Amino acid sequence: MEYLCLKSRNSQVIEMISITYILLGLVLLSLHAVECKPKTTPLDTIEFPALNCRKHSAVLTDFGGVGDGKTSNTKAFASAIDKLSGLASDGGAMLIVPPGKWLTGSFNLTSHFTLYIHKDAVLLGSQDESEWPNLPVLPSYGRGRDAPGGRLSSLIFGTNLTDIVVTGGNGTIDGQGAYWWEKFHKKKLDATRPYLIEIMYSNQIQISNLTLINSPSWNVHPIYSSDVIIQGLTILAPVDSPNTDGINPDSCTNTRIEDCYIVSGDDCIAVKSGWDQYGIKVGMPTQQLVIRRLTCISPDSATIALGSEMSGGIQDVRIEDITAINTESGVRIKTAVGRGAFVRDIHVRRMVMKTMKYVFWMTGAYGSHPDPGYDPKALPEIKGINYRDIVAENVTYSARLDGINNDPFTGICISNVTITLTEKPKKLQWNCTDVEGVTSNVTPPACDLLSKKKADECPFPEDRLPIEDVKLKSCSIASSITLF
Repeated sequence: MEYLCLKSRNSQVIEMISITYILLGLVLLSLHAVECKPKTTPLDTIEFPALNCRKHSAVLTDFGGVGDGKTSNTKAFASAIDKLSGLASDGGAMLIVPPGKWLTGSFNLTSHFTLYIHKDAVLLGSQDESEWPNLPVLPSYGRGRDAPGGRLSSLIFGTNLTDIVVTGGNGTIDGQGAYWWEKFHKKKLDATRPYLIEIMYSNQIQISNLTLINSPSWNVHPIYSSDVIIQGLTILAPVDSPNTDGINPDSCTNTRIEDCYIVSGDDCIAVKSGWDQYGIKVGMPTQQLVIRRLTCISPDSATIALGSEMSGGIQDVRIEDITAINTESGVRIKTAVGRGAFVRDIHVRRMVMKTMKYVFWMTGAYGSHPDPGYDPKALPEIKGINYRDIVAENVTYSARLDGINNDPFTGICISNVTITLTEKPKKLQWNCTDVEGVTSNVTPPACDLLSKKKADECPFPEDRLPIEDVKLKSCSIASSITLF
């Protein structure tokens, strides 16, 4: 009996020990599982202004995105946006690009959609040309800009869309442009280089709060679109990089560009509307454009250029509170015989310029053409160009104003301008041909073709453009990223 009791007790002890080992094993397995399981780490709440807030959101890693700077994410972006496009009618969707380096080729946006680039995220433009689809030439240009053939799709591209927001917490888009600049200089391009952001045939567009660097060519190109807001962009490129224009509104209506800082190898902002006979045929002007609070550095180009591709017309442009530093010219008009159309009702005020080659520069002989088929009888109308309240220092030339023979630039008004010259200024400060207009309170005095008036200020519109009254909504979302 004692033996049976002892045996029973021993069995109980062995059973208890076995259970203990099993439990310990389960604990260890559980701990190991916890160590290997992906950790979900919350991001800070994302808050940002936008045209519209979205009901749904997702993170790029939900679709296989890898932010190591080496793995291509082109398919991940395409998969994410395709999936989220199905939510357009249900409050729209937002795709968050989380911290990391996200290598990608071109991808297309969708309507009622927000692409949000986190402040610690960098999009890297792929240098694999197979990841850049070839597109037809733009109808208002008739050919590619770098080569007669087609053009490569932009890094972020969209067409025929409504309600698109590309924004972030000042996240970065790096086009890794050196690869493309070298091909350009060596004349090895058979298609036009990609841009960073291009939106076509669309409306209700917002591009904001991003840093764009090293674009292969132009940085931001809205075209054939309306109701566009571009704000809070920092755009940087080496000052000797080819054609790295900052922002190019092209055949767009009702556009607002504000609070941007641009260092460029070309014009900081270039306003366009098509090239010669192709732009004339399409006939879509850029109009109702406001540009304000811009800082520009571009030693070989303009702060703001109107043209030279302006064959659909440019009208009703309001430019104010502009700073230009070490830049070739201020607000420059570029056109030529064959362009046709018009640049009219342009109003500029409150500019500060430091170290400039020209303060005022207009030319009617900007002679590049897409092909020999342009009409030499298509003369542009340049009329109603107003500048006021400008201070410039360390200037080489005050003005070079060259109209077109038998087609003078008319209605030029320049008032309340003070220019101080470099230590070695050009002797002829105002070089004027084929222009007509008036000046008031301008130092040094203007050319004789711009007659002097007393105490009159050049007009600036008192009404507001519709885009100026568009208010952004305050959006927020608490999201998360997955760390392995």
